[in-house]
Amino acid sequence: MMNSGILFALLGAVLSALLAGAGSARGVGIAGEAAAGVVTEDPSKFGKVLILQLLPGTQGIYGLLIAFITLTQIGVLGGSGDISLVKGLLYFAACLPMALVGYFSAINQAKASIASIALIAKKPDQFGKAMIFPAMVETYAILALLISILAVTGIGGINI
Repeated sequence: MMNSGILFALLGAVLSALLAGAGSARGVGIAGEAAAGVVTEDPSKFGKVLILQLLPGTQGIYGLLIAFITLTQIGVLGGSGDISLVKGLLYFAACLPMALVGYFSAINQAKASIASIALIAKKPDQFGKAMIFPAMVETYAILALLISILAVTGIGGINI
């Protein structure tokens, strides 16, 4: 029964990659729609709006990172994978900040990116200011990434 925790630990890793990735895919998609509209009117703005479109994609990368760290910690990537139920539940809980905040922040960052893309459409010289709005949302994704990293790596030292 020592192996029963692996299911919950794997579920946490999968949710981290899945939810953060889904939020990023949705966010990059909706921001891309706005970016394409601007480029249709003025192709010279492509580079600026592309950067704004890509910003919601970082959460998917963060979720994947947490999944890889978790898979390494639990032994799926180079180890035994023999963990207790309690430890598996701890890994599951440790992955949740990145999974949930990653999903919601990517979508909300896309909304801020769309507003910034609209700003660039009218005032392309305001690109620096336009970057600040979606970057503020990124702060919360980074905080979730940090707490998930600290929690996932800290569980390894617990003897349960």
